[in-house]
Amino acid sequence: MVPGLITAFLLVLFVGGCVWLWRPGVKPAMDAAAQMPLDDDKEEIA
Repeated sequence: MVPGLITAFLLVLFVGGCVWLWRPGVKPAMDAAAQMPLDDDKEEIA
C-alpha cells in the first residue's frame, strides 16, 4: 500500500511540475534561462 501511495504522490508532483512549466506566463523566464549559456561572451573574465 505504501509504495503505491509514494508512486501516486510522485506522479502528481511530476504532472504538476509539467503543468507549471508549460504555463504561458513562464515563457519569458524560460527564454532568459535558455540564453544564459550564450551570454557568457558578454562578461569580461579577469
